[in-house]
Amino acid sequence: MNLDCDRLFATIEELVLHHSPSGNETEINQLLLARFAQIGVEAWQDSADNIIAKIPGRETGAIAITAHKDEIGAIVKDVDADGKVSARKLGGSFPWVYGEGVVDLLGDNATISGILSFGSRHISHESPQKAQQEDTPVRWEDAWIETKCTPEELEIAGIRPGTRVVIGKHRKRPIRLKDYIASYTLDNKASVAILLALAEHLKQPVFDTYLVASAKEEVGAVGAMYFSGKHKLDALIALEICPLAPEYPIDAGDAPVILSQDGYGIYDEGLNAKLRQAAKQLNMPVQLATLSGFGSDASIAMKFGHVARAACVAFPTQNTHGYEIAHLGAIANCTKLLHTFCLRSVGD
Repeated sequence: MNLDCDRLFATIEELVLHHSPSGNETEINQLLLARFAQIGVEAWQDSADNIIAKIPGRETGAIAITAHKDEIGAIVKDVDADGKVSARKLGGSFPWVYGEGVVDLLGDNATISGILSFGSRHISHESPQKAQQEDTPVRWEDAWIETKCTPEELEIAGIRPGTRVVIGKHRKRPIRLKDYIASYTLDNKASVAILLALAEHLKQPVFDTYLVASAKEEVGAVGAMYFSGKHKLDALIALEICPLAPEYPIDAGDAPVILSQDGYGIYDEGLNAKLRQAAKQLNMPVQLATLSGFGSDASIAMKFGHVARAACVAFPTQNTHGYEIAHLGAIANCTKLLHTFCLRSVGD
């Protein structure tokens, strides 16, 4: 199985440029349904807003591979009389990570661009922003969005409490750093790209294989919980990012990561052994890790009894939940690893 990194970059770029904040994932849904149809696999959207493709298997049984399609961002709390918009986090977002700049407010009727603002720098101790320069990080409570629209204009666009806010599209476009891709929302658009590659290349797996672009993962794995509660699965494997940080023994590069534990519990040792066997068959190095401040569709579904066995395959990523950087080879190798795994019986 050969994957072209240039093509992989282009696929991730297309996915990144389709907004999908948790609970407002229409843009990415339309793209995925079209892409799965183009590939020629059975695909549908369920009641929880998951996009699912099914690859029929040779034997009785079913597994699911999930990659969440939602991204973090913000949610509108209030629209002031002067048209300024206040927002609060949606998922694990921090305004200081985004910095001042263009954000898109996804109104019911139109998308309005505004400027995430923190206030002037040329100030003294008399201004509340002074503390942001010297003592404390910017919080969502300290920031606001300048739209230069009237409240009436924002109302016509459908901007209201509950409207989702994301980084402006022109700020999201990925860049290439040699063998690396750098972008906002690689978590988890790069994993969705892996699902698309599997849909294209995986033929006649051992078991029915569901490729699930899951909804609302960043706010509680809602989509994966719904799907795993409705389907009898022999195993569920989540595709994820793996944070690069001094506390974890993970190296940047093209070696995928198999998780043994995260903040929701332990993963299945039997499944992990099968994944390591698949890697050995490919002569592919893999890295092993336990994470603390982390959870996945798989660990959450297993914790709440929806699946008996779960695993998580990830690619090392810098600046997680920020402007992320990942090796294209690691993303491609996650695809190859799962492709080989799916062609082997889970119980072998």
